[in-house]
Amino acid sequence: MFTGLIEELGTVLGVEQVPEGIRLSVATGFTDLAHGDSVAVDGVCLTAVQLQPGRFTADVSAETLEKTTLGALAKGHRVNLERPMAMGERLGGHLVLGHVDGVGQIVSREPVGDGFRFLLRLPLALLPLVVSKGSIALDGISLTVNEVRDPEIALFIIPETLRATTWGQKGPGARVNVETDILGKHVARLLQFKNKN
Repeated sequence: MFTGLIEELGTVLGVEQVPEGIRLSVATGFTDLAHGDSVAVDGVCLTAVQLQPGRFTADVSAETLEKTTLGALAKGHRVNLERPMAMGERLGGHLVLGHVDGVGQIVSREPVGDGFRFLLRLPLALLPLVVSKGSIALDGISLTVNEVRDPEIALFIIPETLRATTWGQKGPGARVNVETDILGKHVARLLQFKNKN
């Protein structure tokens, strides 16, 4: 379980093709990772399977490559990193599972004051799970949806988020991992069964 508050930007050190996926190596300043720990990489929950000073390696399955943007990563790419939250800590963002629902695409980026307003096109299947002023995780970042204009959503990204995450470099055409709010998913599932009765 994650909060969507990015702790640091990592750098991809290597992408190795392996049967049924890739092996991804990432440079990090995390010094407390242990074998088997979870790490969110651009919002995707991965397991650290190899550790060396200043880096970790994780296996990425074919299914994860199909449903996320991780397959487009190459050596030198920057990625958002977050370790899982510990029980008893403050929850500054929202509950983020690291289970990506789909991939969205940035339509526009316009300066507004010190920040930027982004329009993002979402997969149609995810639109019912997104509400204005609700939470969404994009590349692992907990953000607030300012407006829903099917099939697009509008977001305002503050300067600190632009500085501390990969969103500082993202512009129109960029693809992003989308995880909708877990509460919306549960409500949608419950309504499916209610409508069958």
